[in-house]
Amino acid sequence: MSGTYWRELHAQGLAVPSDRSLHELTVELTAMLGDPDPAVREGLAVPALLTWLDRGVYDDLLGGLGDGMAIGLSAGLGESGTDSVFRRSLSARLLGACLQRGTERALVSPDRVLDWGDRLATWFLREKDLRGFVPGKGRAEAVSHGADALGALAGSTHLGTPELTVVLDVLADRVLLPAEELFSHGEPDRLAAATMLVLHRDLVPLSVLEPWVARIAAQAGVRATYDGRDPYLVRGNAEAFLRALYLQLALGTRPPAVRSDLLLVVVEALRSTNPDHLRAPGEDYAGTRRGPARG
Repeated sequence: MSGTYWRELHAQGLAVPSDRSLHELTVELTAMLGDPDPAVREGLAVPALLTWLDRGVYDDLLGGLGDGMAIGLSAGLGESGTDSVFRRSLSARLLGACLQRGTERALVSPDRVLDWGDRLATWFLREKDLRGFVPGKGRAEAVSHGADALGALAGSTHLGTPELTVVLDVLADRVLLPAEELFSHGEPDRLAAATMLVLHRDLVPLSVLEPWVARIAAQAGVRATYDGRDPYLVRGNAEAFLRALYLQLALGTRPPAVRSDLLLVVVEALRSTNPDHLRAPGEDYAGTRRGPARG
């Protein structure tokens, strides 16, 4: 159908039309998620699908809708610099919405939630196109949408401590994967927000979180390499993530049970990975206090 059809539908408040089946409409909207024109995919397709999800239109069909979005995660997977990223990224966004709706209304079985989680994690770590914005075509934001979806997954009561620990590991792995460019479109904040949603379950103990932070801090502390790589490109994403996590722990209005102890762990990680910037007055680069100058 033409864009005119969908624009008219939006103008009428997105009531589900009676002249076509919901299945046919959904197939078309799903295809539109990959359109290179942001006015089509984000202006028409995404609002329609999210509105119908929120209104319960898909409640009896939520499993099928989520399965379709999970399939979309593999469309062109492995490509970088092509338009296929839009379908994958927005499929993750919609899969996250399906997970959230399923949790709120208890609409999705545990096996299906875990299957969606496995497919989401697999895509997230294999995604090669990390562009935040594509000139002339709008937002791509695969990492951000993937982080949001993992946060929605963490909210499911079908995940216990082992599964939530895996979600944390997937988030850390994405931060630590080699990158040709550093995150520059808010990805560290979205990854930290997803981490907070795991922490809000109050199921992952500090004994698991401390080595998890240490693994990220080890990469954030890299100051020189001898293989020709830019050391800041190696450590930059990890540094940005730790700062974002600190802000959300320190300023968040809904603190998890481990907040106080974990905040100390993250502060120590930031101190150890930023020795040049966090020296006390009078300290040298080794952290020892200099004595008074002698004439």
